[in-house]
Amino acid sequence: MIVEPTDLSMDIFLILFIYGLVFFTLGLVVLVYSRRSSRLELARSLKWLAAFGLLHGLNEWSELFLLTFAGQLEPSTAMLLEDLELLLLAISFACLLQFGISLVNPFVRKNWLNLLPAMICLSLLMYFFWLNPGTAGDYMAWHSQGVALARYSIGLPGALLAAYGLRRQAESRVKPLNVPTIYNMLRIAGLGLAFYGLFAGLIVPPVGFFPGSWLNTASFHQVVGLPVIVFRSAVGVILLVTIIRALEIFDVETDRLIESMEQQQILAAERERISRDLHDGAIQKAYTAGLLVESALRLMDPQSLATERLQPAVNLIQDTILDLRQNLIELHPAPTMERLSELLQQLSEEPRFRGLFTIQTSLDLQSGEPGGALRLNQIMAITNEALSNVARHARASKVLISATTQDGQFRLLIDDNGTGLDENARLGIGIRNMRDRARLLNGKLDLVNISPHGTRVQLTMPLIEEDA
Repeated sequence: MIVEPTDLSMDIFLILFIYGLVFFTLGLVVLVYSRRSSRLELARSLKWLAAFGLLHGLNEWSELFLLTFAGQLEPSTAMLLEDLELLLLAISFACLLQFGISLVNPFVRKNWLNLLPAMICLSLLMYFFWLNPGTAGDYMAWHSQGVALARYSIGLPGALLAAYGLRRQAESRVKPLNVPTIYNMLRIAGLGLAFYGLFAGLIVPPVGFFPGSWLNTASFHQVVGLPVIVFRSAVGVILLVTIIRALEIFDVETDRLIESMEQQQILAAERERISRDLHDGAIQKAYTAGLLVESALRLMDPQSLATERLQPAVNLIQDTILDLRQNLIELHPAPTMERLSELLQQLSEEPRFRGLFTIQTSLDLQSGEPGGALRLNQIMAITNEALSNVARHARASKVLISATTQDGQFRLLIDDNGTGLDENARLGIGIRNMRDRARLLNGKLDLVNISPHGTRVQLTMPLIEEDA
């Protein structure tokens, strides 16, 4: 049991409960964020911080349980619970050390470091539970030694390494994103972890070896006047607040992904407008001008000076028309693959969408697939617009893209589990563009709400392109 008898003069029961609650809450919140897809390296390390918070909270609550029912437990039961407490403490600190290593490893790239926390933890537990098990006569001294060594060998380096890793991530990964609040929160969290390492990893129960023989919970209480658990709880609260605020970086990342997709949609719409203007305006006018000049040339003497002057103008107009048509082609690049199933599968794996929701595909195209570069461009543009709408408005976590061919018809369904359509809302430009593209494909686009919640975008069109 880590708490000294002198500590019981305060309401140590309440402090232990708050201490455990702070770290358990930290673990739960971080666990929720760790399940989100992200391209930030910090996201891949959060599972270890979540495990540390949950296990450390359980460790403190187990100590609270032992203090509460100390006089009612059988000695063997109390010893078993003390063993469990030591086990939770060592494993929680191993998770903290693993968190620190995972934060630093992208910069040092030493794969063997990933095995270090498990090796230290297993070695410590094997020594105390197998090679040097405690007995009833010296159990409390044995337990104090186990707690002290766990804090010295795992807790202290784990907290300090995690503190350094957080500040390194803040400087190299978060600062360039220009989010000063989150950047500062990460730096404060790193500083809090450093102080936690000192209070939780350096100040141990009284033991018979240095430095625990003179710097321990009893001597700290005697000098400072407060038990060290008060300071650990205060640092825990700072960690909880700052890390939760720092986790907003994933919301910022999501907002910027959505903003990037909106910009891409705006650029696509602008390219579409420019291409229409070029085709219906500039090219047609240049073509008409060329016809007028050619008709004038036919009325002139082929050997005249006017004919000699106008013939280069005709060639220049024809070159201009070729350049304009080349610009049209560049505004609408052809797909890099010919099969629609490959394009849809590639789209479902794009990182810009995977960071927002999970995309699954169900493609039954054994009867054939729509072909033609222009048709594939239109279908993929509709699919892109539908996914962008899900990202911007639906608040969905899953999207299913299914495609089938039957009776000469191709049907594309894009279902999400989001909030659904507002029947009173006005349709935006994106949806109108999707319907215009569907008409160009001689098809139809429908948007409906699905049960229990979500939206379906359905494109139905002929499988084979119909002649104009």
